[in-house]
Amino acid sequence: MSGITKIAVMRSQLGRVRGLGAAHGGTHHWWAQRLTALALLPLSLWFVLSVLRLGGLPRSAVAHFASHPVNAALLAGLVLATFHHAQLGLQVIVDDYVHHERARMATLLAIRGVAALLGLIALFAIGRLAFSG
Repeated sequence: MSGITKIAVMRSQLGRVRGLGAAHGGTHHWWAQRLTALALLPLSLWFVLSVLRLGGLPRSAVAHFASHPVNAALLAGLVLATFHHAQLGLQVIVDDYVHHERARMATLLAIRGVAALLGLIALFAIGRLAFSG
């Protein structure tokens, strides 16, 4: 058996039909998870330090903090990275454990919808805070 034939035999029937192999679908997802995790490290550290520094201050001080363009951008980046990273992680869990195709697709659609909705709500709140101070 040649090397190419062995590889073709090792692929699942569904993988052969879809034309997806080891480097066609999962690589992008894997990199996206790693990049969002890498972005979340400094953003989370900045956020925790900011919350500790702002703890106990009145709303006006927090609004003033969030109205600074750099802080508003960092908050927005934290929200976007957090919800995208969560959606990617939940997708891996669903792909691994939900085997019925319709249930899997419905669950993935619900996860994306909820992540997008919560992200938009958080971005709206950041915008209100940023433009009120």
